[in-house]
Amino acid sequence: MIRRIAAIIAAMAGACALAAMPVGCASPPSHFYTLNAGAASAAATDAASSGLIVVVGPVSVPAVVDMPQIVVRTGTNQISVDEFNRWASPLQSNISHVVTDNLVVMLGTPRVMLYQQAQNTEGDYRVSIDVQTFESAPGDAATLSAVWIVRRMKDGKTQIGRTAVREPTPDKSYQALAAAHSRALSRLSEDIANAIRMLDRGNP
Repeated sequence: MIRRIAAIIAAMAGACALAAMPVGCASPPSHFYTLNAGAASAAATDAASSGLIVVVGPVSVPAVVDMPQIVVRTGTNQISVDEFNRWASPLQSNISHVVTDNLVVMLGTPRVMLYQQAQNTEGDYRVSIDVQTFESAPGDAATLSAVWIVRRMKDGKTQIGRTAVREPTPDKSYQALAAAHSRALSRLSEDIANAIRMLDRGNP
């Protein structure tokens, strides 16, 4: 009888342990963030409309940040990968779309497209971007540096430039960090838009 009672108690204890296990092992929810083109300066919305066709891409990003998780700078030679704060879409794709949307506003043309969508459309200008630095430090700043090339397709004339931006973040939230990166991409887009205007003014 005693053995039987002990067996029942042991079975009940095991069942309780199994019932409690999902609660004890539950992970915190993941949060997803996206970059946006809303950071384009208000002055850019006054750009005269144009018929320019601009193709954006390819766009490359550093391998160290080319992952769903947000990579955070924690020291001069140290980073951490945040498993629970992630980009909503691949970073390379997100940056490409943001720059494309910014150029639509800044150049006053709806005919700005990603090179994957251009198919047989060569366009008037082709933009390639090599993002060399994309650093995230919540509570400090978002840092971006990129080398870009604007090519006039009809004669191959090019304008090469470099944009380096450090946008401070007002607080330690990832929302503020994503907004700071979006402002940095607006600066990058402005530099590219100015290069396209410069080449276009030089058109015979």
